[in-house]
Amino acid sequence: MASESEVALVTGAAGALGAEVSRALSQAGCKLALADGPAARARLEALAASLGGGCVVAGDLALESTWAEATPRIARELGADPTKAALIAGGWRGGKALHEESTDDVWRAMFDANLETVHRTLRAVLPAMVARGRGSVVVVGSRAAAQPATSARAAAYAASKAAVVALAQAVAAEVLPHGVRVNSILPSTLDTPANRAAMPKADPTTWVPLASAAGVVAFLLGDGARDISGVALPVYGRA
Repeated sequence: MASESEVALVTGAAGALGAEVSRALSQAGCKLALADGPAARARLEALAASLGGGCVVAGDLALESTWAEATPRIARELGADPTKAALIAGGWRGGKALHEESTDDVWRAMFDANLETVHRTLRAVLPAMVARGRGSVVVVGSRAAAQPATSARAAAYAASKAAVVALAQAVAAEVLPHGVRVNSILPSTLDTPANRAAMPKADPTTWVPLASAAGVVAFLLGDGARDISGVALPVYGRA
């Protein structure tokens, strides 16, 4: 159980998994900083209201300027810097083989949405965790990072998620001597309304329920996982 003063940051909080993780951390007693893109402000504010309040960050999470404003504001509004962070912000684009692409748009979009958001958020939250000598971060990768052949026609997505996991594991080794842990989860297909709409013929009973994935994130962030760092944990369900 978290203490009342513990602050948790969730990026991608307006999405299905991010909202579920936010609810789990709120139930554990954390004060929440809820972050997502500019268009998600209304959803972030509604989520914060439903959870009894929190600090809302609505901006481009891949930009240093967003975090330069948000980091001190989180500490000011919630009374402390985050000691927990669930980095869920990201996206998926695909549908073409790499050799069929005529521009770099998909490549850049995937690395901005998946890798650069994690990079910038780590840069924002780790200094205070290291200085405090305590902290835990969970990054959301993908099964595609471990099994890239499953992501044919979405090579940019697979490459960006593999880079996310590599970044997390390298950083985990850097900060572990300072009492900070960094782990990754590798979901297969999450059972979300968007995925059900996109794949109406698939069997969602084989997918990973949101509550299950959120529970894994909450566990890795918590004291029960205090001896776990640098892992890339498969969360595949039966998919």
